[in-house]
Amino acid sequence: MKALVLPTALPIAMIATLLAAAPAAAQLARNSDAPVDISADEAEVAQSQCSSTWRGNAEALQGDARLRAQVIRAFFEAKPKKPGGASNDCGDLTRLEAEGGVYYVTADRRVRGDAATYEAKTETIVMTGDVVAVQGQNVLRGTRMVINVQTGEGRMVGTAAGRNQPGRPRGVFYPSKKNQSPSK
Repeated sequence: MKALVLPTALPIAMIATLLAAAPAAAQLARNSDAPVDISADEAEVAQSQCSSTWRGNAEALQGDARLRAQVIRAFFEAKPKKPGGASNDCGDLTRLEAEGGVYYVTADRRVRGDAATYEAKTETIVMTGDVVAVQGQNVLRGTRMVINVQTGEGRMVGTAAGRNQPGRPRGVFYPSKKNQSPSK
C-alpha cells in the first residue's frame, strides 16, 4: 500500500484532487447537501484503497454537525475500472471511523464516546465505549449508542441487565420549567 502523508499546510484543493472524490453524498448533518469538510494536523491518503486517515485534532464538519476525534478515517466508494485500464478513481464518502476522545455535536445534542463509526448508507453513527449523550440538561449514559442522524432518534445499550446492576443504561431527565403566573 502506498500512502501519502500530507502536512496541513498543503492546500485543500490539492488534497481534494488527490482523493479524486465526487461531492460527498454523506448526511452527517440532518437534511444537509453541504460537503463534508475534514481537517486535522496530518492527512494520509491511500488512493488505491479510496481511503484517507486524518490524525491529530481531526474534525469532520457538515452543516451544523461536527465529528471530532484524535483520528478519523474516511472511506470512499471505489469506482468501477474502465475497460482495458486500471482505475484509481474514488466516489462518494461511504464511512467515517473515529477514535480517541470522539465527540458528535449538533445544534441540539452532544454525544461523547471512545470510538464511533458513521455509515452513509444507513445514515447512522454508532458510538461505543463510555458513551454520554447530553441534550439540554438531560443526560443519558451507556456503552453503545446508535444515532439516526436524519431523525435524531437513538438507542443506548449497556453491559449489564437486571435491577441495580452497574453498567446498565442510565438517564437523568429534567422537566421543563414553565412560567406559571400566580392565579388571582
